[in-house]
Amino acid sequence: MIAIELLATAKSAVDHALHTLASTPLAEPAPKGIDTSSVVSFFASKIAPILLAVLGVIFIGRASRGEISKVLTSSAIAIIGLAFIAGAATLFFVGDYLIDLIFE
Repeated sequence: MIAIELLATAKSAVDHALHTLASTPLAEPAPKGIDTSSVVSFFASKIAPILLAVLGVIFIGRASRGEISKVLTSSAIAIIGLAFIAGAATLFFVGDYLIDLIFE
């Protein structure tokens, strides 16, 4: 009689443990991809201002030595570079829109 009660208790404990194991996931779901919007916002908010500040210091240093033509040339190149970067960002969003439009 004691053995039967002991087996019944053990069976209910095993059933409870198996039910708990079956209801919990064994592994975390795999990541779906890289969060590119966070990467782009990080570069736009942290890296770009530092690079612009460095360019500004270089331009001020050259202008103080009287190299105005080099400063104007470098400034024009920097402005054209920023225009290319802005165009690339625009194409990124336009491309994303076109992909969503085509594959919906």
